[in-house]
Amino acid sequence: MGSSNGTSKDSALLESSESNKSSNSHSPSPPSSSNAFSLLSSEQDNPSTSGCSSQESAKAKTQKEVIKTLKELKLHLPAEKRHNNKSTTVNTLKYALRCVKQVEANEEYYQLLMINDSQPSGLDVSSYTIEEIDSITSEYTLKNNDIFAVAVSLNTGRIVYISDQAASILNCKRDVFKNSKFVEFLTPQDVSVFYSFTTPYRLPSWSMCTGAESSPSDCMQEKSFFCRISGGKECEGDLQYYPFRMTPYLMKVQDTVHAEDQFCCLLLAERVHSGYDAPRIPTDKRIFTTTHTPSCVFQDVDERAVPLLGYLPQDLIGTPVLLHLHPNDRPIMLAIHRKILQYAGQPFDHSSIRFCARNGEYIILDTSWSSFVNPWSRKVSFVIGRHKVRM
Repeated sequence: MGSSNGTSKDSALLESSESNKSSNSHSPSPPSSSNAFSLLSSEQDNPSTSGCSSQESAKAKTQKEVIKTLKELKLHLPAEKRHNNKSTTVNTLKYALRCVKQVEANEEYYQLLMINDSQPSGLDVSSYTIEEIDSITSEYTLKNNDIFAVAVSLNTGRIVYISDQAASILNCKRDVFKNSKFVEFLTPQDVSVFYSFTTPYRLPSWSMCTGAESSPSDCMQEKSFFCRISGGKECEGDLQYYPFRMTPYLMKVQDTVHAEDQFCCLLLAERVHSGYDAPRIPTDKRIFTTTHTPSCVFQDVDERAVPLLGYLPQDLIGTPVLLHLHPNDRPIMLAIHRKILQYAGQPFDHSSIRFCARNGEYIILDTSWSSFVNPWSRKVSFVIGRHKVRM
């Protein structure tokens, strides 16, 4: 099982263990993978020894379904988890199990927050029908072909409403969203990010945002976060995820099944494109800021960096700054860092450095550096970099 990869070895993994029963009957070792499949299939097949064709065809059908499921699971396996660019069955199953545990843990935490914060204090949370949600969100989706709206139940995590535009943006059929949880469409490493930004007490009320003095542009200025979403389409054997800027709001949705309205998170999801493709970000506006710790680890990343670097903020936060620089520029950055700590609090400009974008290419950054000094300890708490992409 540990060395299996590819269709042929997956098929071997799922073969019947009838031929091995006699040799393994007295062995104290754990059952083989094929034995495990026999136990799995025996739950569905009658324990008859007649060998009827209907049982054999059902077993063969089950084997094909398991192989198909394994192939689909392998598409989700990140590149760093693969061995020699191949997805082994063991690594795939381990990764799938870890993702399931992560989602379950996040859901348990999420439900606990809902119990404690079922009615966020001090907020006017209005109730809407599905038709009303479709009407009010169309003001955004019709003006921008890269935006779709989705309402997610804060109790179940399931999609209560999603705009028609979502299917075309994600290159999938609308039916895939029916009775599904929204996190099922997120890349696994972004699930915890989604839950942390959609806890009820952090969400602004949609009714407050859309008041008489509010404009659509004001609504999009709320605290946003980023996630990668897939509609299930494959690209070169891997699932294709698209980066989105997510702006969340709190609302109630009138439930046709239950008597009480349910709390939901309404999300305006806008797809993020490269800042260097049309329509390009103007050269004078290719600016973003970062902060890092005195130990040179990213602490915060401006959302303006996403279309310029290709990384989402959660990809960089907690990683060493030097890791993303050109090897020849790392000594320069170390010299800059020493100067920042030496002249604590004083801003200064420095020579350009090359930063590796997510696609592996380098961009040249002109940076102004400053730092925040703790007034009590008089030590640098964090370093601020204001970066401008030169090339």
